[in-house]
Amino acid sequence: MKTLDTPFLMHIGDLFWQNQGRVVMVAGLIERGRVRQGDAVEIVGFGTTTLVTVEAIEDSHRSVDEASAGMNVGLLIRGTAAGAVERGQVLAAPGSISGHTRFAADITLFGQEHGAIEVRTGERLHAHFGTAAVPGNVTLAGGLDVLHPLHRGDVTITLERPVALEEGQPFAFRHRGRAAGSGQVVRLLD
Repeated sequence: MKTLDTPFLMHIGDLFWQNQGRVVMVAGLIERGRVRQGDAVEIVGFGTTTLVTVEAIEDSHRSVDEASAGMNVGLLIRGTAAGAVERGQVLAAPGSISGHTRFAADITLFGQEHGAIEVRTGERLHAHFGTAAVPGNVTLAGGLDVLHPLHRGDVTITLERPVALEEGQPFAFRHRGRAAGSGQVVRLLD
């Protein structure tokens, strides 16, 4: 949902270092809220949260003072070390979202048209949240041993790296190299 009255959030899809690594331009689609030149924002995910300042905003190769939900922009940021920003992290309003490695989810497995697979407790999935793709292990809830194609189930997923997550957030996942299903974060556990 692209709303302007919610805290700013943008998944980092690409980045470009400038001025010998002292300044970075991050690019992505603004999911919600708005950002203005001079705003303080946080880089969240992959283990660190860093407060930075938006020095400039670029939309279609032209400078603008403000950008809002639905716009694909580049943001020039200051306040982070070279190499400290990665694709898959998010830029967000300070304190609005945090990184997590463990969460409860409701997932649905794809059917035959997508290569139908089964998922068992302890198996490794690659979860995709916006531009982040992070491996993790799944634990089926309710004493289930296996989740079959086209079935839906409650699971706990433990990721290898912290990702910016919030309850209600949708995600997709791959298993054994194939698209396997989709889900929604139900509850954050860490």
